[in-house]
Amino acid sequence: MSTSERLIESTRELLWERGYVGTSPKAILERAGAGQGSMYHHFRGKPDLALAAIRRTADELCATAERVLAGPGTPFERIETYLLRERDVLRGCPIGRLTMDPDVIASDELRAPVDETITRIRQLIAKTVQEGQRQGQFAPELDGEEIGAAVLATIQGGYVLARASGSPAAFDAGVRGLLSLLTPRTSA
Repeated sequence: MSTSERLIESTRELLWERGYVGTSPKAILERAGAGQGSMYHHFRGKPDLALAAIRRTADELCATAERVLAGPGTPFERIETYLLRERDVLRGCPIGRLTMDPDVIASDELRAPVDETITRIRQLIAKTVQEGQRQGQFAPELDGEEIGAAVLATIQGGYVLARASGSPAAFDAGVRGLLSLLTPRTSA
């Protein structure tokens, strides 16, 4: 792995663990096993490196959502698979966590990929709900954008509940509750 790749990957991990404010250039260099001038040779500084790391994480999260939500199964099954997919619940969301970082939120440049990721995933879920409506699986009065927002709120809130309790059970309970509300009803 090249030095710039090690710097990006180290920054991704540190942002997930510590947030932007808690991620120092020194910690990045130590984690990457890179020399003192390496970061400034490849990047303009911490904000530039953080942006590259955030974009890579955002791209991966969007690719995972696209793969699951456009994959096989009914629209409900795809949403269920997305909600139940493997996550490191006690670490939280590597993108959602950045919304609590004042320096990220204060920077239009750093906040943009965070907002774009959340928007893109919400749109993918909305599209899946609309497909389910056309197939008669979901009620026509459901609003796909609102369901997308509810799915994301459940996931992000589930991370908070799990981290607060120190147990993934709270995350799992939120997901099960949302799925019970979304489960297609069969006519009698």
